[in-house]
Amino acid sequence: MLWLIVLIVLLAVFAAPAWPYSRGWGYYPTGGLGLIVLILVILLLMGMI
Repeated sequence: MLWLIVLIVLLAVFAAPAWPYSRGWGYYPTGGLGLIVLILVILLLMGMI
């Protein structure tokens, strides 16, 4: 469970558009992160993780 929290925090940090060339990406990295978190939460609720 701890590795899941660490993974989510790391993905949140890396999804932020911090470089000048990535500012035009919009919400795409964060949307991908949200999708991954949603899938992980569903798997947790189903008891598969």
